[in-house]
Parts: sequence; structure tokens; C-alpha cells
Amino acid sequence: MKNGLEDVIAAETQLSDVDGEAGRLIIRGISLDELASTATYESVAALLLDGLTERPVSEAELRGQLGLMRTQLFAHVQSLDQDLLALPPVDALRALIARLPDGEDLDAALRLLAAPAVFLPAILRLQAGSEPTEPDAKLSQSADILRMLTGRLPSKEQTSALDAYLVAISDHGLNASTFASRVIASTRAGLTSSVLAAISALKGPLHGGAPGPVLDMLDAIGSGENARGWLAEALDRGERLMGFGHRIYRVRDPRADALKQALRPLVSAGQVDRRRIELAESVEQAALAILRERKPDRPLDVNVEFYTALLLDALGFPRESFTGVFAIGRTVGWIAHAREQALEGRLIRPRSVYVGPLPRAA
Repeated sequence: MKNGLEDVIAAETQLSDVDGEAGRLIIRGISLDELASTATYESVAALLLDGLTERPVSEAELRGQLGLMRTQLFAHVQSLDQDLLALPPVDALRALIARLPDGEDLDAALRLLAAPAVFLPAILRLQAGSEPTEPDAKLSQSADILRMLTGRLPSKEQTSALDAYLVAISDHGLNASTFASRVIASTRAGLTSSVLAAISALKGPLHGGAPGPVLDMLDAIGSGENARGWLAEALDRGERLMGFGHRIYRVRDPRADALKQALRPLVSAGQVDRRRIELAESVEQAALAILRERKPDRPLDVNVEFYTALLLDALGFPRESFTGVFAIGRTVGWIAHAREQALEGRLIRPRSVYVGPLPRAA
């Protein structure tokens, strides 16, 4: 038995390959480096769903269908009562998605791709005391998410930055939430059930709940000259440095570089505080140096959380919403894996080893 199923192969997939030794992520035969700089949310969604729905769907058709679906789903926002709005955003998001019917066809998939894009901005606006903004079916998914969040049309740079984020986190091998999605799909419960299981796994702090504390760390450090001392004291207390280290990657997480690159146009256009990015880069350099000194036998490098926090903060998402934004991007991966499992896999039913007491002999 391997605790945590370490190195256990539980599925064959054509969707993504994570090479932790080389620091490489491949999605449907295309490297993340290429995808993050050229793809839109709709194009990577069409790529991941290719061959897994009852009919092919192009990037252009997907954009139109998602726009229509967003407008239809906005009616569900009316069911957001005070009890739901008192919950963390990802919990309120999960509750709204639970209202959607189960199914395994293309309509079910489109509904689930559009739902978090509509529900999360509405939840955030209501929690902030503002009225939700209705979707605009003519916009792309990323542009409409930002418009529903802020109430105004985003810039080209902002839309491209959110596209880069949603593409970068669209799929990532058999992580905990994706495995949960495949387990549920193997029972033929339906795509809504798979997505709900995946969100429940994602919200755990060991999986998708860590980007927000990166900003808390940067706020506490304050300036580049404080970085090394603050980080050393944190390590002395036995604390983890937020945004560094990954279960799979033994070198730099390729998604971190993709998101760092996506921030640059925002900086050039004056749409993000340059001093904030300079602080983050100083903290990154200091953290990597001190980790090499303190933990020379453990390869700890920047992970996706570090620049996720900076990018989503620059786009106007509050830090308590970061897990929900992650769900917007990863839902397409969950659905693709669920369909792959339903079409090609068996009921997932591993064995356990009993280590409890045995009954007494008669």
C-alpha cells in the first residue's frame, strides 16, 4: 500500500500530462507555454472536450453557446438568500451549482461551464452590498466574468490575463479534485454530481485553498528589504512559505511562469501597481535563496499559487474568492475527465487493507 496513492496509476488519459521532473505540463499534446500565450478559455475548452461529447463543438460555437447559457443561468441568482451569502464564496457557489440537473450530454457540460462564471461574480457583488450584473451573451467568457464582477467592460489586457489564468489551470493530471470527479463519473451519477464532488475536494486547504495567503504574506512583509528576515522568522516558527513547493513538481511550476508572463501587459498598461509586482519578485528571490540554504535536500520552487494571487488581485477578485475562481477554470478539466471515465473506464472500486482487531475464536 502507498499512503496517499503516491505513484499509483489509477487512470489512462489523453487530456494532460504533468512531468514533475522536467517542470512541463502538456494539455492534449500542446505545451502550456504555447497555450497560455495564445489560447482563449473557449479554445482550450473546445480542445479538452474534443471527442468527449455527442457532437464536436468549435471554439466559435462554444463562445456563442456559453454566452446564451450564462444569460439563462442568471435566474438562479435570485435564490441567493442571506444564509447562502453568509457562507464563504466557494460554498455558496457549490450550493447554487447543486440546483442544476444532472446529465452527461453537451448541454449539461455547457451549463456547468457557464454556471460558476455567472454565480461567483453575483455572489461577490451581493456580499459586497451591490446588485448582481446580468451577463452579456456577446462577450467571451473571460470578458463577461470581469464585467459581471466590476460592472464595467474590462480592458483587452485584463481579458487576456484572465484567459491566461483559466487556460493555465484548466487541467493538471489526476489531482485530488479531478480524481474525485472521475470516481463519481464512474458510478454514472452525472456531470453535476462530478463537479460538486470536485469542488468539495478543491476547497480543502491542501489542494486549492492557498493562493489568498500569498497576499497575506506580501502584506506582512511590506517591502523588499524586509523579505529575507521575515521569511527566515517564518521558517524558524515551522511555517510553510505560501506559494512555494508542490507535491509533483521538483523544479519550477510551469504555470507560475505563464501567470507571471500574463501580468506583464497589465503592468505595462498601468493597470496594476508596479510596486506590488516588484515586492513579489523580491520575495520570490529571497524565498528561493533561503529555501536552498535551509532545505538543500528538498526541491522547493515557485508554484502556481504565487502568481495566481497577484494576477487575480490585479483583476479585482477579493482574496477569499480565489478558490471559486480556480473552480471556474478547472471545471472544464473536471468535465473532460468525467466524460473520459464514463466512456472508457470502469467503476472505480479500490481495495483496502484491514488493520483493525480480529474477532475472538469461538
